[in-house]
Amino acid sequence: MNRSTSVQTLLGGLQWLFFMFANTVVVPLSIGVAFELSDAEVAAALQRAFILTGAASALQALFGHRYPLLEGHSGMWWGMLLGMAASAPSLGMSLPEVGGALSLGILTSGVVTFLIGATGFSHILARLFGPVVTCVYLFLLALQLTLLFFKGMLDYTPGHPVSVQVMLLSLLVAVLVIVVQAGKGPIRNYAVLIGIAAGWIGYSLWLASPVTEAGGGGSSAGTGEAASSLLSLFPWGTPHLSWGIFLTALLTGLLNASNNLAAIRGADELYAQKAASGQFRRSFMLTGGFTVLGGAFGLVPYAPFTSTLGFLQTTGLLKRAPFLAGSAMFIVIGLVPPLGTHLSAMPLSVAQAVLFVAYWPLFGSALRVAAGLPLTNGMVLRLAGPVVLGVSLMNIPAEAFLNLPPFIRPMVGNGLLMGVLVAVIAENGFVRSGRDGSSGDGSPIRPKVTDKR
Repeated sequence: MNRSTSVQTLLGGLQWLFFMFANTVVVPLSIGVAFELSDAEVAAALQRAFILTGAASALQALFGHRYPLLEGHSGMWWGMLLGMAASAPSLGMSLPEVGGALSLGILTSGVVTFLIGATGFSHILARLFGPVVTCVYLFLLALQLTLLFFKGMLDYTPGHPVSVQVMLLSLLVAVLVIVVQAGKGPIRNYAVLIGIAAGWIGYSLWLASPVTEAGGGGSSAGTGEAASSLLSLFPWGTPHLSWGIFLTALLTGLLNASNNLAAIRGADELYAQKAASGQFRRSFMLTGGFTVLGGAFGLVPYAPFTSTLGFLQTTGLLKRAPFLAGSAMFIVIGLVPPLGTHLSAMPLSVAQAVLFVAYWPLFGSALRVAAGLPLTNGMVLRLAGPVVLGVSLMNIPAEAFLNLPPFIRPMVGNGLLMGVLVAVIAENGFVRSGRDGSSGDGSPIRPKVTDKR
């Protein structure tokens, strides 16, 4: 490897490092708040998240699906866990009781996911999660993430006005990323790194104060205290069976399998190749294994990040070497707490402003899947129904579902989860007549042509 290639790998690895960090750090922090964990437990969870995320990503790239795709905390699981913690009072359970029940559900879901890969059952899931499900999933995921990142880049919290200074800086960072990304030459491949560096410097010079924005590493726990709890098992609570929570976790785990299928299929399209059946099987096995570890160590379960496809298209980092370098750096940060503490000082509004733009190409991935489908009445119904339902649920506050049975409330209130579930039903159960290109009434949709002769 010559010097130029080494430098490119290092710079690419740094971009991957920041991408991994920005997509990881918020998750353990929010879970720590939801389950009222101590500072030491949150600090230990951050370390575990960095180590396991780096290891899972590297192993997937080397032995699993063999693509440079971030293996991180699943957004579908994340939303369900936060909703379940919030509903603890209405369930008549304490947070440790809810957390313990969730831990058992996650462990079981991880074992099921591993067995799906080991037995080759992923082929059946692949038939259930066809192009309609993939398209709906990609579109809803892109929408959910961009909405989340947009609120984050504005540092918006309900009931509090947006800071004009934070808003202006975030918008400038987003515009900078767009301009660099739209440019020519190799510099466009470093749009994410440039955006984060410029935004961090701008925040430090313009907005930094003794009371800083809540970034990662908000814990004040000492290194020794955090290290002592690094290997502590089941920080959310002792595992036990609660049927409602258990079944919700299993359903979430099964639908989460759409991440593996959508990510690999999207990578196939990006790399103009087709993954072998062994790649799907090994991907499920690794995801299942790290989900079990996540359940044991109090982390949100894992899945390949379909949103990585947008990052790959933005940066052009299609080779595995920079990805493996970034994964190794991420593991080191988890093993050396002071490094994680320093990197955790990154303003989250800056990181999310960059990610807000970096994920736009994900909409293109959804549209490309849709372009391969016949535009028929039946197909429009199968696509529009789940998308409209998912988007509608995303815009309804959780309090609207207080009268529903507690064990289904988190699932019903999750727009992404419900949209994907309805898409699976629509593609495999109802309106079957459109599969071959015919519409629900047997006729294709054709634009109206006006005779102007």
